[in-house]
This record gives sequence, C-alpha cells and structure tokens, in this order.
Amino acid sequence: MKIAVIGQSLFGQEVYCHLRKEGHEVVGVFTVPDKDGKADPLGLEAEKDGVPVFKYSRWRAKGQALPDVVAKYQALGAELNVLPFCSQFIPMEIISAPRHGSIIYHPSLLPRHRGASAINWTLIHGDKKGGFSIFWADDGLDTGDLLLQKECEVLPDDTVSTLYNRFLFPEGIKGMVQAVRLIAEGKAPRLPQPEEGATYEGIQKKETAKINWDQPAEAIHNWIRGNDKVPGAWTEACEQLLVKNIQLEDGKMILASNFFKGAASSVLELTEAELVTAEAVRVEMAVNKRTVRMPHQLFIGGEFVDAEGAKTSETINPTDGSVICQVSLAQVTDVDKAVAAAKDAFENGRWGKISARDRGRLMYRLADLMEQHQEELATIEALDAGAVYTLALKTHVGMSIQTFRYFAGWCDKIQGSTIPINQARPNRNLTLTRKEPVGVCGIIIPWNYPLMMLSWKTAACLAAGNTVVIKPAQVTPLTALKFAELTLKAGIPKGVVNVLPGSGSLVGQRLSDHPDVRKIGFTGSTEVGKHIMKSCAISNVKKVSLELGGKSPLIIFADCDLNKAVQMGMSSVFFNKGENCIAAGRLFVEDSIHDEFVRRVVEEVRKMKVGNPLDRDTDHGPQNHHAHLVKLMEYCQHGVKEGATLVCGGNQVPRPGFFFEPTVFTDVEDHMFIAKEESFGPVMIISRFADGDLDAVLSRANATEFGLASGVFTRDINKALYVSDKLQAGTVFVNTYNKTDVAAPFGGFKQSGFGKDLGEAALNEYLRVKTVTFEY
Repeated sequence: MKIAVIGQSLFGQEVYCHLRKEGHEVVGVFTVPDKDGKADPLGLEAEKDGVPVFKYSRWRAKGQALPDVVAKYQALGAELNVLPFCSQFIPMEIISAPRHGSIIYHPSLLPRHRGASAINWTLIHGDKKGGFSIFWADDGLDTGDLLLQKECEVLPDDTVSTLYNRFLFPEGIKGMVQAVRLIAEGKAPRLPQPEEGATYEGIQKKETAKINWDQPAEAIHNWIRGNDKVPGAWTEACEQLLVKNIQLEDGKMILASNFFKGAASSVLELTEAELVTAEAVRVEMAVNKRTVRMPHQLFIGGEFVDAEGAKTSETINPTDGSVICQVSLAQVTDVDKAVAAAKDAFENGRWGKISARDRGRLMYRLADLMEQHQEELATIEALDAGAVYTLALKTHVGMSIQTFRYFAGWCDKIQGSTIPINQARPNRNLTLTRKEPVGVCGIIIPWNYPLMMLSWKTAACLAAGNTVVIKPAQVTPLTALKFAELTLKAGIPKGVVNVLPGSGSLVGQRLSDHPDVRKIGFTGSTEVGKHIMKSCAISNVKKVSLELGGKSPLIIFADCDLNKAVQMGMSSVFFNKGENCIAAGRLFVEDSIHDEFVRRVVEEVRKMKVGNPLDRDTDHGPQNHHAHLVKLMEYCQHGVKEGATLVCGGNQVPRPGFFFEPTVFTDVEDHMFIAKEESFGPVMIISRFADGDLDAVLSRANATEFGLASGVFTRDINKALYVSDKLQAGTVFVNTYNKTDVAAPFGGFKQSGFGKDLGEAALNEYLRVKTVTFEY
C-alpha cells in the first residue's frame, strides 16, 4: 500500500521503519519543524531513505486547511494515512482523503481516557488495566471507530515511563504494523466506540498538579506517579516545617543545609587518579541507530591490558555468525596478576578504608552510569548473546541496575549483634559479633544472562566490602568489559574490580585453585560445579556458592485459569529463548485439560516471530552460540527416537545465524532422556497426569536430582499451599512464573546447588562472622 506517515518521535520512526520492512511504500512523511537545529527522528530516518519529508508548523489558518499543504499532500497519492504519534491537529481534508482513510494510535483503552494525557490519567485513576487503541480517525477527539486494542496489567509501582517502555512503546509498534496488515488484507474491523465508560480529562499542567493530602494514601500515590516528572506533582510546606535531611532521587541522604552547595561537600572525595578512566582500546560499531563502544582487553588493576602472549579469541554475533571482534584471552599468569591486584586493593587500598556509607555511594553512582548507558549495554547484549533487545533493556540490563541499587542500600546496614553468655560470677562479659568481608572473591558467570548474572553476584560481593575477579563466559565477554569501564567512571578504586575473559578450564580453574582467593561464586552446569567445589576444598577450603543445573517442574491443574496458564506456561519455557536457568523443564498437565492446553500452546507458538534480536517486533532471537544450537538439535533427536510426539519445531531455522524453532513435545514418559535432562533451550516438554492424582504427580515432579525452581497453577489455595510445601525446589511460583526480584533470595536445592543470590541472604555468601568476647 501507499502510505503517508504523519507524526513524530522515536515511536513514529520505529513504525515508519517497520512499515517499510513489511513492503509498504511510504510516499511521504509529515512531521514537525526542526527544533534548535535538530530534526525529529522520524523525519531524519525518512530523509536517509530518500522519502519526501514535509515539516509544517501548522496545517490550518483561521479554521481552514492551508491549500498549499493540502495540494502537496494530495500529489503523493497516499492510500492510507498512519498517525503513530502526532501532536498537531490534522484537517479533515487530509484525514479523509486516502482511499482507506486514516488510523491513529492512542495510549489508552478507548473510550476511557480520551485526550492528550491518557497515560497520566490511567495511573491517576488507579486503573488495573491499561493499554492502547488504534482507531479510525474522524472529526471528533479520539472518538472514531476502533480497529485494534491491546491491554496490559498496570502494576502498583508503574510510572508513565515504565508503562510506556514496558508495553505501550514496544507493543504499540507491533500493533500499528498489525493494523496496517489487516487493512491491506481487507480484514480491518470498524467497531463504534461505546459511550458507556467514556471519559475525557484535560492535559496535566503544573498549576493543576498540586497534591491534595486530604484523601487516602493510595489516591495520593496514584496522583504523584500519574503526574510523573512532567508536569510533576508538588506541594507546599508549612512555615513551621524543619527539614534536617534531604533524600535525593538516587537514594543518597544529604544535610538540608548542603542542598544548594556544590556537590563536593556531600559526596565522597576521590583522588584525581581514581576518577580518571584508563584508556582502553575499544571496538566501535554503528548498530541499532547508535554507536556502541566496547573494550576488548583484559581489565586488571584499573587498566585495560592485553593478555599474556597477546592471546585472543573471536566473539561471534549469533544473529549471523559474523565475528564481532577479537577479545583478549586470559592466561594463568593473568589470573595471578588480577588476584594480586584485588588482594592489594583489599588489604592496602582505599576500598577497605572508606566508610560503608561511602561504599554505597560509589555503588549508587555505578548504577546511575549503567542506567545512562542502558541502551548501549542492551545493544551489546543483543549483539554478543542474541538477547532480544526489548527484553535486554528490561531484564538483562534493567534488573542489573536494580540489583546494584538494592545492594548499595545494604552497605551501611551490615551489622553484628551482642550476645549474653553464661560464665561463673563475679565475671562480667560482653560478647559481640562482627560481619566482615572475606577478601578476594572469584566470580564465574554463564552466557545466558551475561550482565545480569555478573550483577547478581558482584553487587552483593562489593556491598560486603570485598574485591573481585570476574570471569565472564568466553562466548559473551563484552558487557562485562563495558561494565569494567563504567566502574572506573564511577570512581570504584583500581583493583577492586577485575575482569578476565577466558576459558573455564584455564581461568575458572586457576581462580578455584588460587590460595589468595577466599570465595568462589559460580553459576553454570552441575558437572562443572562439582569440579569447582572439589578444587575449592583442596586448595584452601575457600567458601563457595553454586547455582547449577535445573529441570524445573510446572504442574498445571484442571482448576487453573487456563488462559493465564497458557500464557505463563509459554513464558516459563520460551523466555530468553529458553536459555533460562529456572525455565520449566517439564510441564505436567492434568488429563482433562491436556489436549486443550496443547492446542492453545501450539497456536501461540506459531504466532511467535523468530528473527533479528534488534528488531522491536522480534519475540525469539538466536541461540547463544553454535555449539548450543547443535546440542538442541541432538536433544530433540533423542526425544523423537525414544517415542515422544514432536508437535512442532525441533529444527534449525533455515537462515544465517544460530536460530532454533520453538519446540513442543507431548506424550513424554518419565524414563525418557528429555524428561530427565535439561535442554536449556526453547523446548517445551509436556506430560499428562491423571485427574485428581495429586500425590502421584508430586512424586514425579520431585523425582529429579535438580531443585532450582518449580511452579503450580490452580485456583485452589489449599492445593497451592500443599504443593508448594511438598515441591523440593529453592523457588516455587504459584499462578505465575519467572517472577524474580532483587529482594527475594534465589538459589537451588539438591544438585542445583547451594547458597543464595539476591536479597539479604546473598550478603552472607560474601561475609564471615567474627565473635569477640570481653571480660570487665
């Protein structure tokens, strides 16, 4: 179709790009004039493609459409107008001109919240559901016939930004493309908007954003988050109010008297050398509409250096199999240098001398820098690990930032206790405990969540006051090296953080054996975990925490909410391409709903878009590396050979890169290889269980040496509690899945390992308790 795009912003730019990818001809783009010499992203993108771009400050004068504007528009011969985001009032002469008319995106579930501040009012009113509408434009205000709507849950802590970034932006782009597709196919509906439930609220302005304190707390909360940063809720303080301390947005507390002074009076003083980022050789790439800059050397003692013997290895882009760059490959001597640097920083450097509160300030600063580089980090994660960009923004990088902020808050709250002890009189005694850092820690992280797994362990390690040597997975080292660069910019003293890309058999082994390393934190396979545990014991009986393999059972009872069970069941398996340590390795579905559950799952699987992880409408990116792709193909061949039914998938996608089809197996029996072994990929394993046979299915679910996570779907609270009590796993999800949080401890049972990441419990992995007794 010939389409005219009318609008602005990054949202408009993304819709424009996706329409062209769909094969539509964009005959013209109408956007706003340049502001301060800077063109709007939509117009900028169209100009690059040679598409005619028109920039009008207005379309009408004295209520009448400008003839010159109308004439230029009509000359294009558009068959459809698409308005993804438009702040201008477009005359009806333009709106109704094309053969198919005009469609507009609106960020609310019309007819509720008509008007320009729809997202704000969704939050202010405390709506439990939000979403967007795509409607046929008319001469009313958001009153045209509906074409398509999609909804999402509004979370209690959502803001305008989180709701937009999580759902309205990514899903809105998909929705606009889907709407145009329906029009092209002649299948687009025109559903009149009902007046029942219709609301219209005006634009939120600063003068109307004052907080009314004479209302319930929830209403005040909704008012503040709904006004967000623009225009921003405000209030007046009474004359008698005495303010001694002020908490800044990043969580730092300062004296109120210092609020208008320079930052030097309220933040940690660092030497000039500590604030200078060491020069690194960086790879620069223009990708994802930005330039990303990635260090690719080892990071030891605050400097980026080549490996011993200038050894390197290739890191591969799993989307097309191309080489991203050569990365330095650490040798045993490099491990010894990094451990020595970490030991010196712990014993002699400023890290051990600054207060716990100052340590927290540095970690807050690091989190702020990670947030400033969030899009760059997510892009690198997509390039190096094949992570879908939208997921990388929210989870891979977003949760990493949250983790550092959470543990930064713990730094000055690590406390011992006083203990009464019994001794013969007249002795008087005081016994107290101190919690101390253990020293140099080695952290060995996997390739599925390169930055997030680094953050889960490193944040707790640093909060406890330790220094660290990090070994990222050899196939995904780039975000770890970018993280190292940010630690220097944040002012983390040199030697506190060291990063060594390299092989597990060399670098990981040397860290486990090293006599000066006092703790190993490892996430990976059970086989390697056992080997690390043995090395830690033999070398110096160092502390160790292990998060190992999984075969997490998910039990779905007939009395569940089937729609939710299908949705979350899909997520439990296919989230992050199945490269997820807590992925549901086996689904047990009650007999009476089994066939319907499978039918719906297969229907949803066939809707999934497998493609470039940088495309905003991609659901499923490439597997992490070629060896893993081969393993997945062999895994599915096992299943077929043993007699399981391959319902869909099971093959490599015929395109460049390491893409594997989302796969579903049914009729899986307990003795089969795929019933017992973890795929670590997008393979759903479904087994039946007899109606009402609760204890039997629990026995089957627990008949594994793994115990990382588990799940149950049922509306029966008694059944949910009984099952969660009986399941032998470190995490049990009830009527949800994959819902981890930085404050909730995470770790496994049995051969899924021991020790915890996240939450207060994680700090204990990086602390030792000293008892001191006085007699007086």
